[in-house]
Amino acid sequence: MKIISGNSNYPLAESIANHLGMELTKANIKRFSDEEIWVEIQENVRGEDVYVIQPTSYPTNDNLMELLIIIDALKRASAKRIVAVIPYFGYARQDRKPGPRTPISAKLVSNLITTAGADKVLTMDLHAGQIQGFFDIPTDNLFASPVLVEDMQKRYAKEEKLMVVSPDVGGVVRARAYASRLDVPLAIIDKRREKAGVSEVMNVIGDVKGYHCVFVDDIVDSAGTLCNAAGALIEHGGAKSVSAYVSHGVLSGPAIDRINKSAMEHVVTTDSICATDAVKGCKKLIQITIAPLFAKAIRRIHEESSVSVLFN
Repeated sequence: MKIISGNSNYPLAESIANHLGMELTKANIKRFSDEEIWVEIQENVRGEDVYVIQPTSYPTNDNLMELLIIIDALKRASAKRIVAVIPYFGYARQDRKPGPRTPISAKLVSNLITTAGADKVLTMDLHAGQIQGFFDIPTDNLFASPVLVEDMQKRYAKEEKLMVVSPDVGGVVRARAYASRLDVPLAIIDKRREKAGVSEVMNVIGDVKGYHCVFVDDIVDSAGTLCNAAGALIEHGGAKSVSAYVSHGVLSGPAIDRINKSAMEHVVTTDSICATDAVKGCKKLIQITIAPLFAKAIRRIHEESSVSVLFN
């Protein structure tokens, strides 16, 4: 078995390899002066199971292209099986046609990965579960919930009045699962999104007065929804405190500034996306690692044993 990393999140790949008691496979991944990507695998991979760790986060197109070229290089080097390990799957929010003459980019990306030569995909908390069906190769979708719930239990061990909140109606199933794990009540934010990146809180469904409210979501991008909802819970709902647990910290544009100015005490994300200097400098942002989770999944895939036990 070999583990190889692209440039998207090298620290996570290194941590996964450490948990497996391995070193990353040596590879030279560079760019020519015109930004063309060039890859050279510097170790023999013939007949090996190779796991390519590469989240397709910002810059999404560069990281996606890098992943495809690494897969192609491994295929031409006669690797036995190539598993694309994509902790954060970019383009996942484009999983359907929201209007006429629009693409389903998540399907296009899945086709590209398959055509490049991947034999299997391992990812985490896809924005839409049906994306698994977009692939014509086996796809395992891990959940960050065991890692996030464990942190919640430690952080709120002494708090009796804890409530899980879904930031929108679309995330109710996810939030209900968290609430069930923690054995706490559930509230829902009813919002209206006029256009991408802009949302307005309409109603708070549930009595949050006096509760420590915890949002759960899969992606925090510009953080507008979370920050607006946090203000509504405290100002109109009477919540005691508000925080958030999110699988993928995209944190683009004004996200850091909004979080710093918001009513939220902290926002916890996984390290599926490599932290920028701005993220590291934000006192309200906390990253917890998913390296052990992915290391266990990779070990189980290699040994042909069950991965579904990691969902619990």
